[in-house]
Amino acid sequence: MEEKHMANFFKGLYAKLNTTLGFFVLVTALFWLKTYIAYRTKFTLGVETPIQQFILALNPLPTALLLFGIALYFRGKLAYWLMLIIDALQSIWLFANILYYREFSDFLSVGIVKGSGSVDNNLGKSLAGILHGTDLLVFLDILVLIILLLVKVIKVDKRPIKKRFAATMTIFSVALMMVDYGMSVKDRSGLLTRTFDNNYIVKYLGLNEYAAFNAYQTHQQASGRSHASKADLKSVQQYLKENPAGENFQYFGKEQGKNVFVFHLESFQQFLVDYKWKGQEVTPNINAFYHDQNTIGFDNFFHQVAQGKTSDAETMLENSLYGLPTGSAMISYGTGNTFQAAPAIMAQHGYTTAAMHGDVPSFWNRGNTYKSWGYENFFSKSFYPNADKPSYNVGYGLKDKIFLRDSVNYLQKLPQPFYAKVITVTNHYPYLLGKKDADFPQTNTGDNTVDGYVVTAHYLDQAFGQFINYLKKTNLYDNSMIVVYGDHYGISNNHRPAIAKLLGKKKVTNYDLAMFQKVPFMIHAPGVQGGINHTYGGEIDALPTMMDLLGIRTTGNYMMLGQDLLSTQRNQIVPFRDGNFVTPQFTKVGGQVYDTATGKLMNLSANQKERVGDDQDHVNKVLSLSDKIMTKDLLRFYTPTGFKKVDVGDYDYSVKATKARLKREQEENPTSVQSKNNGKSTVKDFQTDAPELAKEK
Repeated sequence: MEEKHMANFFKGLYAKLNTTLGFFVLVTALFWLKTYIAYRTKFTLGVETPIQQFILALNPLPTALLLFGIALYFRGKLAYWLMLIIDALQSIWLFANILYYREFSDFLSVGIVKGSGSVDNNLGKSLAGILHGTDLLVFLDILVLIILLLVKVIKVDKRPIKKRFAATMTIFSVALMMVDYGMSVKDRSGLLTRTFDNNYIVKYLGLNEYAAFNAYQTHQQASGRSHASKADLKSVQQYLKENPAGENFQYFGKEQGKNVFVFHLESFQQFLVDYKWKGQEVTPNINAFYHDQNTIGFDNFFHQVAQGKTSDAETMLENSLYGLPTGSAMISYGTGNTFQAAPAIMAQHGYTTAAMHGDVPSFWNRGNTYKSWGYENFFSKSFYPNADKPSYNVGYGLKDKIFLRDSVNYLQKLPQPFYAKVITVTNHYPYLLGKKDADFPQTNTGDNTVDGYVVTAHYLDQAFGQFINYLKKTNLYDNSMIVVYGDHYGISNNHRPAIAKLLGKKKVTNYDLAMFQKVPFMIHAPGVQGGINHTYGGEIDALPTMMDLLGIRTTGNYMMLGQDLLSTQRNQIVPFRDGNFVTPQFTKVGGQVYDTATGKLMNLSANQKERVGDDQDHVNKVLSLSDKIMTKDLLRFYTPTGFKKVDVGDYDYSVKATKARLKREQEENPTSVQSKNNGKSTVKDFQTDAPELAKEK
């Protein structure tokens, strides 16, 4: 009897498969299964919690039902072949992303697909090396279904599906999509408005939804560009003409030809400099660097980031253009826009350029943006041994001590002079370190988020000190301009009681919070007379300051909205991305204006109101001009004298190509640290107490 029931069950199942609806269910189920398997085995999406596991399993289904459901509006063979064609197209997209992700740790975008040179990046040339046999399994279901149809194991049902049912399936798929989106946004707020990694969109919404969102972004950008012309640059040029910073006679060209290090202090605020807790300096190495006789330290330097945070800081540092009011310029415009950024400028002045970061290149779209900026080398996570070990990582990438130790392997191979940006990540929210790494006492503000901040800052300081010691041992310290900056706040204004305790105040005002946005900016070089500079400035001013020191004239040539911090004629207005600002006289926060010198709330006179109004007009204008440059891609209409436009197709950040290039460059131009050390590695000169590396000693 049981065997008869089983036989009847399979007979009934087979009969259902021989209906259009049965075939639809089968195609959808197989596509969902292979997509989910690909998510888990071919990509690194960082799924952590049970709800994220559920969302990942759900997200291939809504668009599968929607797209395959198109075939339900048709009948007979047409419906069947439509489902197979749709399956094939989606599978080709999945397959292409598997290959691209394996090489570049990111997903294909419309901008990359349209720019064939960018897509190639050795991908086509080395397809055999990239392709894994299991990748082809994404087409297996299509092949099996075609065979089953051809041999008529599955027979075509010629009966039409009721249009009402087809419409219901379409509505259901859209509703399911909304459910997926709602759950995703609840788990990851600002998923689409503050996008910083394509992995997150695919993890939460799916590969097809990512493609649709990327197409929408591309359309929005194209729309802005299509209405732009060279005439739009006139307002920018007029602004720059009317707001000159003046010459910097004392320092211009003082560091010409020197190596340049840009050391990126993650989430590091100025108040940490010289700050003590329980009688101990939180950052003794950074303090010593700040007060060195050959370091210019700026104590009124502010971050100016918005939602883009680190990416905004990088955009300002490398371009002297502001980030966007919402989202990230690196994400939205980094792939397709024209830039005249620091790496390209430096490369065209004889420098080797490199960026180093112990995370995946998809984060903040660095893998594409850095090409647009003209970085010749980008050493990301795949370049670092043991980078996938959980114990070597914390938060957003490799622990700083490990990252810096392993970075010198590439630094020593760069032909000199070089321009190298080193991005640390350990001092990042939520400020967590294991007991082996944490050797500094937490603060006692009672705020769990804040109290770990000094611990990770101290760890960063130790890593910085170890890096500086390496530079001294290899003579790089005496032949380099070292720029150290904090990218943005580490403690947000939402933690007012804790901030008050850290600052030794009963409570903090809006003025205090504005001053809390100061971050370090220091420039060290042997030929510089050090000291604390009190000028007011921000991240927008970093690039023209560095260029002037290196003897690269930018005034009157480059579209940079910042001003040299060492010029005595600068306006000292520091715009914030929300429209507030700080000057030596006024600190404006919303409708309140404070005396910057005393911190007291002001009752403005008529004359003061006029001055504040003029400053506000200036802030509004410069932010508007920056947005205009970015969203309309205006730099494509202007090429500075002596500057060659960047071609993103010239850059290949794959491990194989990078190592081959470095080897070739060392042979052709033996000026690297390793070449000058008779070909011997200097990695052992980097001394670290990282417990994970203790076994190597």
